[in-house]
Amino acid sequence: MHLLPKFDFYEAYDMGEACKVLAEMKSEGKIIAGGTDIMVNMKKGLLSPKCLISLARIPGLSGIEPTSGGIAIGSNLIVSKLLEFDLIRKKYNLLSKAASVLGSPLIRNRATIGGNIVTARPAADLPPPLMAMGARVVLKSKGKERELALDDFLVGPGQTKIKSTEILVSIIVDEPPPFTGGDYIKLMHRNALEIAIVAVAVQITLDGPDGSIKNARVILSSVAPKAIHAVSAEKVLIGEKPTEKLFKKAAALASTDCTPITDIRGGAQYRCAMVETLTHRALSAALRQIKGK
Repeated sequence: MHLLPKFDFYEAYDMGEACKVLAEMKSEGKIIAGGTDIMVNMKKGLLSPKCLISLARIPGLSGIEPTSGGIAIGSNLIVSKLLEFDLIRKKYNLLSKAASVLGSPLIRNRATIGGNIVTARPAADLPPPLMAMGARVVLKSKGKERELALDDFLVGPGQTKIKSTEILVSIIVDEPPPFTGGDYIKLMHRNALEIAIVAVAVQITLDGPDGSIKNARVILSSVAPKAIHAVSAEKVLIGEKPTEKLFKKAAALASTDCTPITDIRGGAQYRCAMVETLTHRALSAALRQIKGK
């Protein structure tokens, strides 16, 4: 571990100012929010920006705002704060579940939702539930703004479609339709400070209280270069009545949709087996939520 390299620190007071400075610095400027990743990477010598631009004092980036069809979450919202909103716990419970198992209490009280997304770690906790809920990200640069589905935003380990002059400012999540349920399950060796061996996020929507599945998202984490859809599992679920037999079939297919590696945390074969187990559990939990059980 090295000493931190020398850098200028710029504290922006509004988004226009932050975008202007970032544009002027081009690739030599970096955004800092919670700092739980960038400071470590700078100490390791992996990053050496000439300027860090803080978002801490910019109003509107650290809250949750209602939209016409859901909510907009400010990218600078501290992860632990996600657990304090009744709205998140009741309507977007996948997100609160993921927030509750992210890192340690110390990390959760520093890390931001935007930081957890833009670092694009294959085992990051917040992208899978957000993808399961169909989240979109809003990116701003000097004089411009664009919106991308989170599915498209994440490219690979440490890679996203954000440009060097852009700042992730918010995450848009639509309100779940009626008869929707979901779950997020993270398998880990211990209860804190642990990267997922495997994680699964699921959201299903029925066309009525006892109806068929009209929409299904099954997201797998830590088993590919980025969080991925279990496409085969999703396809077999849609249009069918939710049954134990169907969930077992979908779970088995999910285990074939991933390409895990073997590392110190687990073998590839074990991870595939756990994808099957966790997918079945998550689907069953999602259905229980819909039924109010």
